[in-house]
Amino acid sequence: MMEGMLRLPAVPALRRCVDRWAVSPRALDVVAALSAFGLMVLDVPGLARADNSLTGVTATLVLAAGAATLVLRRRLPWVPYVVALGLMGWLHELTMIQFALYSIGRFRGRRAAIVATLLYVAVAYGLYLTPGWPAEHGETLSDFLSLVVPIGVLAAGVGIAAYRQDLVRALEVQRREAAARQAVQEERISVGRDVHDLVGRELTVLAVRAEVLAVRSRGDSHQKDFEELADTARRAHLMLNETIVRRADRDAATPGLEGLAALAAESERMGGAVDLTVAEEAKALSPLRQAAVHRVVRECLTNAAKHAPGLPVTVAITVAGPDLRIEVRNPLPTTPPAPSPVSTGTGLLSMEERVTSMGGTLEARREGGTYAVTALLPTGLGRQ
Repeated sequence: MMEGMLRLPAVPALRRCVDRWAVSPRALDVVAALSAFGLMVLDVPGLARADNSLTGVTATLVLAAGAATLVLRRRLPWVPYVVALGLMGWLHELTMIQFALYSIGRFRGRRAAIVATLLYVAVAYGLYLTPGWPAEHGETLSDFLSLVVPIGVLAAGVGIAAYRQDLVRALEVQRREAAARQAVQEERISVGRDVHDLVGRELTVLAVRAEVLAVRSRGDSHQKDFEELADTARRAHLMLNETIVRRADRDAATPGLEGLAALAAESERMGGAVDLTVAEEAKALSPLRQAAVHRVVRECLTNAAKHAPGLPVTVAITVAGPDLRIEVRNPLPTTPPAPSPVSTGTGLLSMEERVTSMGGTLEARREGGTYAVTALLPTGLGRQ
């Protein structure tokens, strides 16, 4: 009993390992090899009769060895192809060549598949001209062409189509990654613009204040210190202008916590009730952090309206010690919305980029029938 209890935790890990392997390319190659072997085994009785040097057992072993080369079809697709030509010449077996031509088309593309198909037809025609070509594989030239050529062309054509589909999927993945990188870059620029607008103003105030104090303390021992402080503030402001990418201000500046009520009202007009709770302590946050809170809540409400229309949303903004906590929850719909929502899939990345750029963390997860987004940001209140 104790041994069984000790082994139980290993079962989920083993199941996950099996699930990962089942969808891996190596597993698909093994399935292809087993499929080819299973189809060729059906011909074993006839192969043993046609070639007196083979028995049922040896013919099975030969076909198993040939089918096993399909495991190499991704890296070395020409190996099973050559083996298939050998089996066709020795045992007049046409099953293996179909898998081999498909593999060349799938993993080497159109040109390689065309060359392999033409070579296959030429070799098969040479074998047809030699005595001993089975009548069931084409007694006349017309019968031969109607059997051999379609086999090769169809297998290679399907492989080429799969190859092109793989390219389309790869390009789509690259497109999504590029869109995500673009969204992250735009969010960085937006953060930089907020930093410039908010911090730049403070630097300007600091420089002016230092200049005023320098004038007031003229002749005093601290006059030089105030002048150096003003000069340092001006240089910092200039460096900020040169470092942060400036863009045309196409949209209004991001509001802070005071804009959350308008966001909630807008979401409610779209059909979903919003329960908004903002802790009083959060109102002491810096404008930059308030802008981050507004961006996160806005994106969450937008996602909820798209993926869970009409369902209520709970927004809670609290302060716990040194951290500001933003939590947005909404129930998941029982059926997908119709029509399907238009989404670029980059909103979560943008939110995460903004939060992490300020030293925080963001997590989006499913909890039973609820979707929750939680962001933690340092309040910075302890340093003010």
